[in-house]
Amino acid sequence: MTIQSTLIAAALGILTAVLAAYLLNAPARQDLAARPGVNETVAEQAIPFDVWPICSSMGSLDPNFAAGKRAIVAGDWNAAIKALTSAGLRDARNADIQDYLGYVYRRLRQIDRAMHYYERALALNPRHRSAHEHLGEAFLVQGDLAKASEHLAALERICLIPCEEYDNLKQAIAEHRKLAKR
Repeated sequence: MTIQSTLIAAALGILTAVLAAYLLNAPARQDLAARPGVNETVAEQAIPFDVWPICSSMGSLDPNFAAGKRAIVAGDWNAAIKALTSAGLRDARNADIQDYLGYVYRRLRQIDRAMHYYERALALNPRHRSAHEHLGEAFLVQGDLAKASEHLAALERICLIPCEEYDNLKQAIAEHRKLAKR
């Protein structure tokens, strides 16, 4: 075996070990009952925002962002809007803030406004997985299965390895289809 072959084999072994470690240590998936609801008949419980995969460190950098997350966890939608809007004024190119604002407006049942913020998030970052998931869920609230499916297809292209956002939207679409058959 040549040195080059040995180095390639070693690199592949390391990559395999890293992937295995990631898959074995990944946090447990949230089921649909613990996720924000897609419509009235699907569970409407909010998941804690500190477990969302995005923005895990931003809260310590921007006090308004942290206050917005705390307000969301507390269900204080107006305080969340105020804090996240202030954070967005300081960082107008932050897709995560736009996604959170969309989430808050969706919880307030202001779907058109929520969709506006999700679309802003995607304009800033077309590969924003959470915004694709949430926008797809908003389309389901409106009964637009075709548009929701477009965002599922986008997530399928974006997620190179299994991702929770894809799984969640796929499950929400399946639930929507099941409810539509009734």
